[in-house]
Amino acid sequence: MFQSLLLLSMLMLAVSIIVALARIFRQSSTISDRVLLIDSMSYTIIGIVAVLSIYLDSVAYVESILLLGILAFLSTIALCRYIERGVVIERKRHR
Repeated sequence: MFQSLLLLSMLMLAVSIIVALARIFRQSSTISDRVLLIDSMSYTIIGIVAVLSIYLDSVAYVESILLLGILAFLSTIALCRYIERGVVIERKRHR
């Protein structure tokens, strides 16, 4: 029973990724919407990996979950800075 609930939750998370992809490729979405959808997709992928780790009864995926979380956070910050300022890293040159 528990195994089938885990599979159902992975299926629902996969459906949410498909819905987010459909919203990304829709023409009327703005850049800010796309950044938020990419962010939500990355955290959904983290959820899928976590459920898979529980399903397989393994702790081997914990490091990948942490790595995906860090990369998702940093990519969101970089995309938001690019939208706001036009550059990700500002270089101040004193001449």
